[in-house]
Amino acid sequence: MIKIFSYLQELNCFTVDSAYKKIADNLGLTEWNEVVWIGRFFTLDNDNGEHWFDNWELREPLEKKAKELGLETTELFILDPDRFKNDHDGPCHTSEERVLFWKDVLLSLHLSYETLFREARKLNEERKELTPEDYISNLEERIQHLSDKSA
Repeated sequence: MIKIFSYLQELNCFTVDSAYKKIADNLGLTEWNEVVWIGRFFTLDNDNGEHWFDNWELREPLEKKAKELGLETTELFILDPDRFKNDHDGPCHTSEERVLFWKDVLLSLHLSYETLFREARKLNEERKELTPEDYISNLEERIQHLSDKSA
C-alpha cells in the first residue's frame, strides 16, 4: 500500500506524498497533477472529479507561507467543502463537517500497487491511441521493477 497525501499542519492543507509522486510520474499517472485520476473516483467516477482541487482562490492566501516552506501553491491541495456537496438532495452536513470528514479520508488514503498498476495500464492504452507521444513503451518493465521493490 502506498500513502497518497501528506498533511501540512502549518498550512492546513495537503501535498502529494513524495513517494507516491515518484511512482505516479514513473507510471504515467500524472496528468496536470498526480491525483486527477483519484478525484474521478471520488465524484461518482466522472470527469468532473479531475477538478476536485480546483480552488485557486484558497491557495493565494497561503502563497507566502508556502514559499517559506519551499513549496509552490500548485503543490497545495486545500479542502474546499463546497466541492464535496451538491444541492440535489442536501447537503446533509455542514461545511465544517465535510472538511473534517475529507481530511480524515485523505489522511488515511492508501492505495495498493495493483490499483496503481491497473490505472497506469488503462491510461497508457488510452494514450497509445490519443497521444502516442505520451505512450510509455516500457510500462510493464517499470511495473515489474516497482513490484520487485515493494515485495
